Order: sequence, then structure tokens, then C-alpha cells
Amino acid sequence: MIQRDLFPSVMKFIQESEVPGQVLEPFTLLGLLANYNKFEFQNPYQLRLNDFVNESTIQRIIECVGYTCQALRADYIDIQDDLPEGWTFSSALNMIGLGAIVPGPKPERKPVHDAETAKQMLAALPGANAAILLATYDFCHANKLFCFNLVTMTDEKTKERPIASFLSLTSYLLQHAHLSNRATYYAHLNLMVLRLVVEDPIICKRICGQESKVPVRLCRQRQPFLPLVKGERVLATCLLDAMIDGINHNLRRRLDVSLYTLCVGIILRLVSYLSRSRTRLVYHWSEFFRSLLSLIRFLTTYTADLKDLPHLEILLDHVVNLVALSLSAGEAFLPTPAAYDDLFYKVVESGDVLTKFKENYGLKSRKSNSIDTLISVSTHYKQMLAEGGSTAKRKKPSSLTTHEVTEVIKQGYETLSIQAKEGLDTWDRFREADERTLLKKMARASVADVRVMVERQIR
Repeated sequence: MIQRDLFPSVMKFIQESEVPGQVLEPFTLLGLLANYNKFEFQNPYQLRLNDFVNESTIQRIIECVGYTCQALRADYIDIQDDLPEGWTFSSALNMIGLGAIVPGPKPERKPVHDAETAKQMLAALPGANAAILLATYDFCHANKLFCFNLVTMTDEKTKERPIASFLSLTSYLLQHAHLSNRATYYAHLNLMVLRLVVEDPIICKRICGQESKVPVRLCRQRQPFLPLVKGERVLATCLLDAMIDGINHNLRRRLDVSLYTLCVGIILRLVSYLSRSRTRLVYHWSEFFRSLLSLIRFLTTYTADLKDLPHLEILLDHVVNLVALSLSAGEAFLPTPAAYDDLFYKVVESGDVLTKFKENYGLKSRKSNSIDTLISVSTHYKQMLAEGGSTAKRKKPSSLTTHEVTEVIKQGYETLSIQAKEGLDTWDRFREADERTLLKKMARASVADVRVMVERQIR
């Protein structure tokens, strides 16, 4: 099949399809063909994907990707409906026992499963149709036009944009990635797509702009929850939420370093763009920085279990440099002075943890890590608090109120000199060869899922 070029026939079939569901199987087939021994020789299907410029066909494929992501997400929701119920007149009547007078059919209640049953059911997800995500990754990696359309395309029929469906499914995959290797592989795959998206400056500008506003249903099936924001939001804020959720919900002693490096790396690239372009983003930054510093606290607490994990040093650099970049350039992208003050407050509060973190991982000699920037900021303010700022004289630091500490932080800007390393807002571009092992595992998982799809057709 590699010698015989099936690409024109498959694309013709896709072009002539009448509904998105007819695109699923041929596009998934392309993904398998494009992955066949692609690290051993020059795969001709990779070249075909790279050269493909028929935008109407690309949009037809993306429409199918969006529909498939919605269907895969629905499987999670059927097990555990996580949509917070909004207030309505009928729900208020139900609360006081007068629901019987509400006209119209009653909404169908989904069965409620006990925790263990729900966990077993969720572990079997995503469904076999998730194999389409491999082809989606390959097309994104090979073709910038596909990547651009994935982010910008609208779908008037369902009123849910394909990128919103893709990001929504990603959030469900991330919250349940720990349940199976297969779920982990698909979560990685979608994260690689999102990394490719934010590494493109033109696309990154689009997702950070007001024109990108879109409602995205993000997973809320496991605590802790981020603040619920209803309605349309700038796409970048939805992306940040999905990444922070991924960080908050996968903390364990056998840490998936690759998954965390992808999540934090995507955030670093996004924040780098925001700081360089001076794009102020309205977002719950307090929760954002709390999650990053909680990750540092976790890494500090479980150093003995984590220290020897492969490639951990890249994650250590990413998370520290992200906080350092926010300290040095936060005024460029944080929406208010209060948000900037809150970041400093959290860093000062974490001073002892940061010092121990540096010692535990021997970061003193690691030139690519900016831990000294964080510690110097904390030390500067702790000295001010010990000496007493103008609003905090004659009080012990431990007895100061949050408001008084914030006032000292504001005063401290005048004497603070942040010695940040150069290049905090730079990063390495995605190299597929670095993910070779994972992508080979991913291809095998997709082949197994395609077998399930085929068997389903035969029955």
C-alpha cells in the first residue's frame, strides 16, 4: 500500500462525501499510512500531506474532526454529566417541590454510577474513533494550512467550532489520562497538536485576540475545579485552563514527565507571546500561579521519587522559567496591577519551598534554570517585611495581614531589581524525532482502535 499511491483516491472520496461521518474512516486510514515506518524511511504520504492545499477538502476533514471530538466527549459525559446546572425557573420550582407544574417533557436523567464503576467505565475511554486524532496530528505537523483552518474554521450547523470541540476533548483526556496508557497516548497526541498551534506566531496571535472568542466546554469531572466561566472567552484562556487542569489532575509519584513538560511548555510559549506582544489577557491568573507554585511544591516534597526520572530537568527549567518570566514581564500581559501584586505575594509566600527546591535538585550549577531570580525576589521582600515597610512598622512579619503584605510588595518595586536571565521568552521548536518512541506507541494504539472500528462494521 505504500508503493501504490492511494492518496488521490482517498482525497477524492473525502471530497465527494456528503456528511462528516463519511470522512472518518478514509481520513483515519491516511493517518495509518502516513505513520507506516515514517522514522525509518521517507514516507510518501507525509510528503503528500505537506503539499496538500485544497482548502475545501481540508475544511471538510476538520469538520469531521470536530464532530468526532464531540462524539468522543459525549461518551465521558454519559458516564458522569459534569455540566453545572444553571438557574432556571423550572429548576427553582423543582427545588421547592413544585416541579410537577412545569409544562413540557421532563429532561431525561442520566444514570448515576458509583465511583468505582464510573472509574472502570472511564478507563475504557476514549472510544475507538479516537484513532482519527493520529491523522489530525500528522496533518497539523505537515501542513500549516490545515493547522490554520483547525483554529479559525467555524461550523454554523452545530454552533460549536472544531477547535472548541478538539480542546474540549483534550481537557477530558487530560483529567483521565492516568486511567490507562491508551488515554495517556491520546492526551499526548492532542498536546502535540496544541504545541504546534502555539508555536506558529500567526495562529498564536489569532487565539490570543478578541476575534477568537468561543465557548468551550471544559471537563469538570474531578476536583480541584478552576473557576467556571460561562459564555464566550478568548481561546487562549480556554487553552490555559485545559493545561492547568492537566497539571492539577496528574500529580503522582510516578510522574508523567513528558505530559507535564508538554503542558507547561505550551503555557510557556503562550505566555512568551503575550509578553512580547504586550497582550493583556483577562484571566484567573491567581489560580494559574497557585497551580504552578503547587507543582514546584509537589516536586520539592517528592524529590526522592522524582529526581531520577528521565528528562525531568527540562520540566524543572520550564516551570521555574515560566514563573521568572511572569515576574520580569508580567506588567506586559497581566490585566491589572493587583494581579501582578498577587504573583509577587505568592512567590514571597513560597520562599522556603523555592530554596529547598533549588537544593534538592542541585540547580545552583544549572545555567538554564532561573530559580535564583525567584529566590532573590522572595528574599528582597522578606527583608523588607522583617525591617518593616512604612505600613508595617513595629509588627512581626508573621502577624502582618494580607493587605499589609501587599502594601509592602508595592513599596518594594522601587528597590527591587529582577536579575532575570536573558531568553526566558525563547523556546525550542517542536521536533518530531524527540517524540519518536511515543509516536510509535501511539501508532500501534491507533491500529488496534482501527481494528475495533472495522470489526464494528462487519458485525
